[in-house]
Amino acid sequence: MFKQRVVFVHGDGSFGAAAWPKQHGMALDYDALFLRRHGFDPVAEPLESSFSADAAIVLASLADDGRGEAGGHVVAHSQGAISAMMAAVERPDLVQSLTLVEPACLSLTAELPATAAHRALMQPLYDVRHSLSDDDFQREFIRRAFAADAPGATTPEALRSARRLRLQAPPWDAPLQIVPGVPTLVLTGGWEPLYEEIAGYLRETGALHRTAPGGHRPQDSTEGDRAIRSFIAEVSRRRHARAS
Repeated sequence: MFKQRVVFVHGDGSFGAAAWPKQHGMALDYDALFLRRHGFDPVAEPLESSFSADAAIVLASLADDGRGEAGGHVVAHSQGAISAMMAAVERPDLVQSLTLVEPACLSLTAELPATAAHRALMQPLYDVRHSLSDDDFQREFIRRAFAADAPGATTPEALRSARRLRLQAPPWDAPLQIVPGVPTLVLTGGWEPLYEEIAGYLRETGALHRTAPGGHRPQDSTEGDRAIRSFIAEVSRRRHARAS
């Protein structure tokens, strides 16, 4: 039985299937691929991030699957939404739908107040990130972005995670454009004006906006998971109806 492809693109922190615990079961109904962005590896040393390399990874995952089929739905979280949007702009024929969860698409809303305030807060940290230790950068990043204290990185995995975070390029530098004609859902947690501002901007360009509990990870809530599944199922139903 043919299954439509759904590609999951993680943000910072956990990656691959570990970043999508509530969506594992979608593999029963879809050809689900849980990607690892550029520089994210369980063992290898982290690398400097690359928006273009991430977009290429997304596009490669949507290529012909060997059965003469290409394309699929893309679900992306936080910074992963940047590469998802870039891939959809480059090849809208391959992206059947976009689900952007708390998208860190700050370059789209650079002139709006919440985004400008966030950049003013974070830019000084990014300006000195290469002179800070991984642990110091992570502590300060979490303090500024989430008003929380970060535990010190002690395990090899935690140390690699802190380094990956420091090596991520600031999201406001991403070369983003609005995606023409691709059905888009924006899912936010309703906790942070920055992400609501981005969601509002995307809603004005035609996206559907839903909120669900869970802070920066609304996909982990029952409501958020339901919104993702329902949106993809509805887009799939409409595509099938048009094709028949």
